[in-house]
Amino acid sequence: MKKNVLPLLSGLALATTLCIATARNTSNHGIPAYVKAAIADPVRATDTKDDARRHGAEIAAFTGVKPGDKVLEIAPGGGYFTRIFSKVVGDKGHVYAVVPEPMRKYSDDTVKLPDTLKNVEVLFQPADALSAAQPVDVIFTSQNYHDYPDTFMGPTDPALLDKAAFAALKPGGVFIVIDHAAAAGSGLRDTETLHRIDPAFVKQQVEAAGFKFVGESNVLRNPADDHSLKVFDKSIRGHTDQFAYKFRKPMK
Repeated sequence: MKKNVLPLLSGLALATTLCIATARNTSNHGIPAYVKAAIADPVRATDTKDDARRHGAEIAAFTGVKPGDKVLEIAPGGGYFTRIFSKVVGDKGHVYAVVPEPMRKYSDDTVKLPDTLKNVEVLFQPADALSAAQPVDVIFTSQNYHDYPDTFMGPTDPALLDKAAFAALKPGGVFIVIDHAAAAGSGLRDTETLHRIDPAFVKQQVEAAGFKFVGESNVLRNPADDHSLKVFDKSIRGHTDQFAYKFRKPMK
């Protein structure tokens, strides 16, 4: 029997190695080739350092954005996701980078995006309005939904944003909301202080505008975040627990 121990252990070791290799090789499973190409585009050279943390490829795949699509991104900031969307939709697509007027003072990097991304158009709009020149396939907001009820934004009821998003989308289009999670049941309580929002509240509010909840991605989740700290706290900044929800506008 002892003669069989070594071969058995070797077989187990080989199987383990193969499993690990397989897991590594399939880490991008489900990510379309055009998303992978966008991630690899040289225009994103300065963004690659953030890919592991922000999961750009996984989030882009989750949105369902594809070549030729029209995307409306709310408050793109430095343009991390804008560059991905721009390269995915290509020359036949278009990206509207919408900056709410109260955020204009934070938009220095945003206004420069069309310099290198010719299919990107920057629009400044009132916080309580959202529109595009033509119906869009995807509306995307990351870490901005919680800002709307805050003082500097008016405040503006996020329900107005949801209704405007619904109107701006094509039938079947999707609305993606990513934000820092607040404690369950907290509603809007922590938007001004911790810059967080209750995921269940967001889901309820967006659905009330007529959207159907169709899924979520867990790639930005962090169970170590107990939702008690401001998102700018050094111990959690860049690693907050974030929900990523997808809502669809019905075809009829």
